Amino acid sequence: MTILTRRSVLRSSAALAATGTLTRPFLANAAATTAAVWWVQGFAEEEDISFKKIVADYQKASGNTIECTITPYAPLRQKVVAAIQTGVVPDMFVNNPGEIIALYAWDDKLVDVSDVVETQKSQYSETALHTAYCYNRVTKKRSFYGAPFTLAARPNHIWRPLVEKAGYNMEDLPKTWDAYYDFFKGVQKKLRAQGERKVYGIGFQLNTTGNDSNLLFDYFLIAYGGQGIVGNDGKLHLDDPQVREAAIKALTYPTTAYKEGFVPPGAINWNDADDNNAFHAKQIVMDLDGTISTEVAIFNKKEDYNDIVTMGLPLSNDGKPVPSQAINQCGLIPKGAKNVEVAKDFLKYFIQPKVNSEWLKTGLGRNIPCMPAIANDDPWWREDPHRAAYVQQALLGPTLPTFWTFNPAYAQLQNEHVWPTAWSDIITGGMAPQAAAEKAFKRAEEIFAKYPI
Repeated sequence: MTILTRRSVLRSSAALAATGTLTRPFLANAAATTAAVWWVQGFAEEEDISFKKIVADYQKASGNTIECTITPYAPLRQKVVAAIQTGVVPDMFVNNPGEIIALYAWDDKLVDVSDVVETQKSQYSETALHTAYCYNRVTKKRSFYGAPFTLAARPNHIWRPLVEKAGYNMEDLPKTWDAYYDFFKGVQKKLRAQGERKVYGIGFQLNTTGNDSNLLFDYFLIAYGGQGIVGNDGKLHLDDPQVREAAIKALTYPTTAYKEGFVPPGAINWNDADDNNAFHAKQIVMDLDGTISTEVAIFNKKEDYNDIVTMGLPLSNDGKPVPSQAINQCGLIPKGAKNVEVAKDFLKYFIQPKVNSEWLKTGLGRNIPCMPAIANDDPWWREDPHRAAYVQQALLGPTLPTFWTFNPAYAQLQNEHVWPTAWSDIITGGMAPQAAAEKAFKRAEEIFAKYPI
């Protein structure tokens, strides 16, 4: 499995400087026409305002019209699924959630956008390119079925004042994986001794709904050496003893922390926003959660904003860097779209580094570039400690793609919450981790059998 390294990041930055493609707008060559675009609502209103401005600028430059509908995350997902099922589709939509690019590419539901990606291919990170390069079971080959425009990973979010109230400093945090998270167990014990009865050390999402729990499992799996669970060849490698051992460990550590009382009891029923709410209420000392939306949500509460420490991942237990699994949002064009060329033309315009960066910055760093040179060449990305830590982890540090990139079977595995269900089997069903793992392995193998590559 390919892991993005610092060398490849620097190579991308040099390429961008050489090509000078930051300012030239892409203009449509076809006759002026209209494309319908379904866009996901931003976390901050400013993101939507910025996107509408970009649409207006494109329309002025190209003569084309973009009929843009902005919809919240969950309703947009339902809308897209219904559109694909009925065949009444827009000209472009966002992979919301991320894995639909792999599932729809597999079923030959998407238009190949290799020509769009090619306009900025040398600028993308290797992980971004992998994410959009999916297998089509009809053509029996891989191609680019999405044009990436941002990425996300999962940093650690920590309340520094709670750590200090427990008698520690941030410098006391251990460097390796288990010791790092064990540290917050000690913080909880010290806070409880001071009368803080409602504060928990760790905010692991252990629910069997939503997507946070799926991603949390993957991070633990990778940290324990299981990143080879799905190979570049699209094959499931549960026959690898290292992968099996890593999966068992990834089932054991979070559930043990829960059963020992270091994770809130309600975490098994959380939705994807509840850990954020618990963190903002200072009911948990730390949270391992996607993007820096946790910080951006309280950007105007400066004291609290500055009291949060954003950190990348600790080292593995044997002292090696742990790559962050990074996921990209992409623009997708469904088969059946009436104005494919205009949709492609707009995507070519939007993924230009200067245009893309303008939109990204309105989100205050919640969305970060998938082109390393944007962050390397603009000091804005390093001016804020939360942004700086997040960009270093998710873009400039070692990363790897999501497992469904190599086979959409893993997306189906996540849709069924195979791994979080194993957590539930351990926590509420009383299963031993080994038995819960064997049950999950069997189901994973059944799912992958339906997605031969």
